[in-house]
Amino acid sequence: MKLTRRDAMIAGAGALATAVLPLPALARGEDEIQAFTGGAEMAETGLTLTAPEIAENGNTVPIEVDAPGASEIMVLALGNPLPPVATFKFGPLAASRSASTRIRLAETQEIVAVAKMEDGTFAKASRLVKVTIGGCGG
Repeated sequence: MKLTRRDAMIAGAGALATAVLPLPALARGEDEIQAFTGGAEMAETGLTLTAPEIAENGNTVPIEVDAPGASEIMVLALGNPLPPVATFKFGPLAASRSASTRIRLAETQEIVAVAKMEDGTFAKASRLVKVTIGGCGG
């Protein structure tokens, strides 16, 4: 087989594209949680994540997080190409340690919220959201 300059350029472009492709979203989500918590244990109480069980439109899914005593709350959508959705930071004078927003979900997936409490502990909550197509189930 004779290797031409064109073949070498195509092979090089393919290798570059493979090297630049992102890692799987789940691994990135776990890495984000690890970086946020520093590897600390997370309690299953102290944080409330409210999201619909079924979302008819993945473009606007309402969520709400509430964690009394939290200084930060990070929200991730593990099935999205870029899992980090938002990080909410609360100052010492914040009256309420809750936030609500609408997020975009690429597919049926798990939403995870991790809260850093003022005492340095962490709490975690998750919720599976089924994204349907036209409300018919998907």
